[in-house]
Amino acid sequence: MSLHELYLALLAGGLVVLISVAATRVASRVGLPTLLLFLGLGMLLGEDVLGVRFDDARLAQDLGTAALAVILVEGGLTTRWSDVRSVLAPAGVLATVGVGVSTVATAVGAHLMLGFGWQLAFLLGATVSSTDAAAVFSVLRTLPLPRRVAGLLEAESGFNDAPTVILVLVFSERPYDPALLPLAGDLLYELAAGGVLGVGIGWLAARALPRLALPASGLYPLAAFGTCTVAFAAAGSLGASGFLAAYLAALVLGNASLPHRAATRSFAEGLGWLAQIGLFVLLGLLVTPHELPGQLLVSLAAGLFLLLVARPLAVVASLLPFRLPWREHVFLSWAGLRGAVPIVLATFPIVRHVPDSHRLLDIVFVLVVASTVVQGGTLAPLARRLRLVPRDVTHQVPIESAPLDVLDAELLTLTVASGSRLHSVSVLELRLPEPSVVTLIIRDGHTFVPVHDTQIRTGDELLIVTTRSTRDLTERRLRAVSRGGRLASWLHERGEPL
Repeated sequence: MSLHELYLALLAGGLVVLISVAATRVASRVGLPTLLLFLGLGMLLGEDVLGVRFDDARLAQDLGTAALAVILVEGGLTTRWSDVRSVLAPAGVLATVGVGVSTVATAVGAHLMLGFGWQLAFLLGATVSSTDAAAVFSVLRTLPLPRRVAGLLEAESGFNDAPTVILVLVFSERPYDPALLPLAGDLLYELAAGGVLGVGIGWLAARALPRLALPASGLYPLAAFGTCTVAFAAAGSLGASGFLAAYLAALVLGNASLPHRAATRSFAEGLGWLAQIGLFVLLGLLVTPHELPGQLLVSLAAGLFLLLVARPLAVVASLLPFRLPWREHVFLSWAGLRGAVPIVLATFPIVRHVPDSHRLLDIVFVLVVASTVVQGGTLAPLARRLRLVPRDVTHQVPIESAPLDVLDAELLTLTVASGSRLHSVSVLELRLPEPSVVTLIIRDGHTFVPVHDTQIRTGDELLIVTTRSTRDLTERRLRAVSRGGRLASWLHERGEPL
């Protein structure tokens, strides 16, 4: 690739990202799942419309696998342990037994109703048996569901990619291969080893990162994300489940007392969105739009069977021992959202040259789109109909998602370094420009709200709320006092950047 071609590729990529970001705003206003917009953008760029030709299933599989790992890491870093702790057992059963039941039920239905051969039928069942982490995290976190239901669905979507990938790889091989007999043992090893590696690496990083005095706050999010990447790659290189390892490492880190945890979560959300945009646009490019209508009826039939028969069977078979209310059974059956994961998994048989694998990709693509429209648009009304959501509920908004742009406000953090003359200065003596105010101080691991005569000490971390118009003046005043102390203005110290 020449330098000029590189510029053109970066220009196209940047424009796609900007258009996709703008599309998310439109989608949130009209209630349309962003998945459809990203897939549509990829199809618009494709050979049938704008002429960009992309049919490299191997590259799509590799990039898709990496993007799914990023999405799972984002999900783990932003999932609260308190929400999933009590549902780990049912989520684990639903992600394993449920995947198996859904795979077998869908395969039998595809064979008997649609006339699929057994290999293609089992590939279809395995491919669509996994709920999608990106779809679940983006849709369910906007619904004020009971913690048990939301946590169960989030944990399931984080766990079930691993057994699904294993099943798809197995069914992509030639049928009746004797090497496939020890499937249960391989599955158990991959899940157990991936889980141990993920938790172990996450635990070690959670102990090490708070002890590292990194020179910039932006390095902590990179360290957290790099740790999860190591967990993913290490597990994969040892033949274990990299997806499970990455998710569990992120879950451990996301709930540890890490420095700049809010920044780490925001960084993870940004990378997660970037991975979703790239992945969905890539998958939209991969399919050939004029071939999709030919698989419409088959896809709709398979999707209805999955939604009305296979998924409910999987939920009942997995969760019956846990005695959940029937309302939650119904919602969990309907909320098995499909997204990018099935489409990425549909590339695996293509790479392995399985007969009719391109047809499988088209069927899965149409099924995912139809499922997203039907299920994504009806989850909120169904939750209210089942009385899982109170009519008048106060939505809990995470602090990093607060609409600061609407308030024209900004959050600043300042750590009082050794030698700073902020030490022993009171909050009142800071004389920050109005309406800037020190709202919290973190000292020796404890957080408190300061008053006017609270004295700042070395090692304190200050949380300051200001506005865009006064941010520069606030930063100047803080630098001035840090250099000149409470008499900074008398010493003609203006806090100019060095």
